[in-house]
Amino acid sequence: MKIVVLDAQTITKGDISLKPLQKFGEVVTYNLTKYEDIAERIKDADAVICNKTLLNSDNLKDANNLKYIGLFATGYNNIDVNYCTEHGITVCNAGSYSTDAVAQHTFALILEHYSNVGKYNDFCHNGGWQTAETFSPFVFPLNEVKGKTIGIVGFGAIGQKVAQIANAFSMKILAFNRSKKNCDYVKFVDFDTLLKNSDIVTVHCPLNDDSTSMFNNDTFNKMKKGSFFINTARGGVMVEEDLIKALESEHLSGAAVDVLSIEPMSKDSSLPHTKNLLITPHIAWAPIETRERLIDIVCDNIDCFIKGTPKNKVN
Repeated sequence: MKIVVLDAQTITKGDISLKPLQKFGEVVTYNLTKYEDIAERIKDADAVICNKTLLNSDNLKDANNLKYIGLFATGYNNIDVNYCTEHGITVCNAGSYSTDAVAQHTFALILEHYSNVGKYNDFCHNGGWQTAETFSPFVFPLNEVKGKTIGIVGFGAIGQKVAQIANAFSMKILAFNRSKKNCDYVKFVDFDTLLKNSDIVTVHCPLNDDSTSMFNNDTFNKMKKGSFFINTARGGVMVEEDLIKALESEHLSGAAVDVLSIEPMSKDSSLPHTKNLLITPHIAWAPIETRERLIDIVCDNIDCFIKGTPKNKVN
């Protein structure tokens, strides 16, 4: 096989090896690929591996040898799956590789909001504790998460892991999911009930027609006043301008986002200037152990495809 990797820089900075791919054939690796260069780079490929590179009918139409597309990701909204199905191209994603990492990051954001560790660290490094009148200066608010209600939107693998952690913190747990789910310590409710009763709303659903822009002015206004919103799913599930309004009006006490509709963040974005907003640059999935696991899954997917038993096939 000739395997073309289109955006290696999105998965490794040299700390993760892509050498395991070489056991399947010739590997041509590009750090990043501009849209206008995709068609030329994949025209004689048997397999293409990518993360977020856009593959559609325009740049796939001349790739006559192409039979397989593997993703360094769970989401596959950057792939024209219908075109691939019509032309006999198998598409496989890397399901569940980042479950623990994203759940961990979700709680890092929750704990930062309620414990203000970063602000207290800055306070100490800037001499605040040295000039304090008491041994324990209450400079920033501190709250326990015990007893708070967390609303989980999307109860797949990540949502379930978030619920497990929340249960360990003795939180009350609500969940909304399109299909029926069961969990002894989780109460499943409709979307509006979750919004109305949750102190924390965290999103863990895929981006599709149902979820696009589901968090907007109307949604944020339905949330409990003073609640905290988290998006580690996809930027497209929220309307960023409406989130800014909800924060500036103080209807929400805060929000944390790891994903945006345009990534990297656009230079004219207002988000960095928005109060009570934590922003991380789409790194919830990216611990080194997680990326190592991802490479193993991508290689296993190729191996299964070659053997005629494709795994994690999305089409």
